[in-house]
Parts: sequence; structure tokens; C-alpha cells
Amino acid sequence: MPIATPDVYNEMLDRAKAGKFAYPAINVTSSQTLHAALRGFAEAESDGIIQISTGGAEFLGGQHKKDMVTGAVALAEFAHIVAAKYDITVALHTDHCPKDKLDGYVRPLLAISAERVARGENPLFQSHMWDGSAETLADNLAIGQELLAQAHAAKIILEVEITPTGGEEDGVSHEINDSLYTTVNDAVRTAEALGLGEKGRYLLAASFGNVHGVYKPGNVVLRPELLRDLQDAIGAQYGKKDPFDFVFHGGSGSSQEEIETALENGVVKMNLDTDTQYAFTRPVVDHMFKNYDGVLKVDGEVGKKSTYDPRTWGKLAEAGMAARVVEATQMLRSAGNRLK
Repeated sequence: MPIATPDVYNEMLDRAKAGKFAYPAINVTSSQTLHAALRGFAEAESDGIIQISTGGAEFLGGQHKKDMVTGAVALAEFAHIVAAKYDITVALHTDHCPKDKLDGYVRPLLAISAERVARGENPLFQSHMWDGSAETLADNLAIGQELLAQAHAAKIILEVEITPTGGEEDGVSHEINDSLYTTVNDAVRTAEALGLGEKGRYLLAASFGNVHGVYKPGNVVLRPELLRDLQDAIGAQYGKKDPFDFVFHGGSGSSQEEIETALENGVVKMNLDTDTQYAFTRPVVDHMFKNYDGVLKVDGEVGKKSTYDPRTWGKLAEAGMAARVVEATQMLRSAGNRLK
């Protein structure tokens, strides 16, 4: 089944952790970017994760109503159909959801999946993210406990972000400062509140200097070795080796060495949005510049339909983004590691 069942998603994550690789989690905002992500995974022979942020879901819901749930459900249903043509397995995930959007996004989607599971079906999404990084850790984890119980009942994995990621994404922003580093005490409190799998599986977006958006190497100090400190401290306390399944946020501009250190320390998922947006847009810009008098009706002329036809430049955009997804699978070592 191209869209992972709950059991298959767990198997994917277990394989990634054991094999020291991670799945690219590609943000999509349209059917076309969905196909680009699926194509990239298929060309790389890699399984992967497709994710939709609150802003992406609002955009998918249409500018007339801008309904996030409608947009997310519509793309998920579409993905269940079209992914069947790709010889890889993907999980569907919702990205950053802050507290003020829970009632309009994650909670309704959890309810939809709970209804599906009650009918004997699989959940619509395989995982959801709760981003409580703007809250106090106590409030963050309290809400996390509530959502984890609901997610577990619906056979869904929850992703939690316990400390801030710098930069801005979909209206959630944090300064770039020393708070971007998760401490052992933060991890201890997380394990105490959420358990280590017995209350439901969760992915942990710990902070090691990560920043969303565009930045050049050297502008941000990443410390992926910090993840080893968290694994070892909690592992020793609970007698469980590498207890956390980590997520790498804000990875644009990261060096291969930083990525590999993160993989060795338990990262199983790495988000990509900024880089894939650019890879999608760049071929379109190139096409428009090269075909200026065809895509525009310059000086009273009629232009050239074959150049402004969205299918013409849309195919270029899909290919550009797919190529970047292939590159991501190679950097994260998931290329060639698809489920057979």
C-alpha cells in the first residue's frame, strides 16, 4: 500500500533508526508539489513523508474560504489515490500547529481519523505535529499528553516540539539565541510526561540550534552532537538505548557532516520546505525570462499559448523539485532503502 498503514509507518521509522538514515519530510501546497515529492521519492527508490503545514492547508483549502481542514483532507484523499502509481511508500503528516490553531486543524483531523478507525479503516494521516514551543514547557507537555492519548487511540503518531526552532514558519517565529538548544532537563520532563512509547509513540523535535528559512552556512551554530547527550541521559535513567526518535527541523544550509552526526544520534525525519520551494520556483523563473514575449502579450501582440500554458512551465517546476527531493534522500541515506 503506497500510503503507509499504522504498522507500516512504525516499521519505516524503526528501519530508519536501526539503519542510521532519515526520511525527507517534504512540505507540499498543491497537487503538483505532491507529485513532485512522490516522483522524487520514486526516482530515488526511497520511502518518505509528505507533510502539510497550517499555511499549506489553508492555501489548499482555496482563497475563498481558506479552510485548513478542507485543504488537508482534500490533499490527503488525493494522495491516497495518486500515490498508488508510485512504487514507494509514504506517510502523510501535518506540520507545525501552534496552540491557537489546534481547534481549527489538528483536533478536527484527529477526530476524522478516529471515526475512520472506528469503522475499521486506517487513519487519514499517519502523524500530526503539535508545536508548543511558544508555550511554557509545562503547558506544552500538558497539551502534548492530551493529544498523544487521542493520537494513540486513532493509531496515529504524534510529533512534539518541546523547545524553539529559530526563524519563522507559517507565522510561528523565534529569535536566534541560546534558547535554541534543548537541555537534558527538558528531555527528562518530556519522558516523564509523555513516556517512552508506552503511552503512544511520538517523534521529538529537539532543538540543537536549528533555524527555519534561508540562511548561509556559518550563520547558525548547529550542535547535532547534543542529541547524543539527550539519548544517553534518558537512556541511562530508563534503561533503554536511544529512547528518542528525533526530527531535524530547519535544516536548510546544513552541512553533510552535521546531517550525518544527527543521523547517528537518532534523527529519523528531516523537514524540507525552503529548499524545495526554491527548486520548484527556479525553473519557472527561468522559463518566464527566456520566453518573455510568449508568456506576455507584449506591445499588443497575442503571446504564445504553448509557453504560458501552466502545463508547460508546471512540468519544469515538478522536475526541479523532484530532483531536489532525490538529493535529499541521498544526503539522508534513505535512497535505495524503500520497503520491498
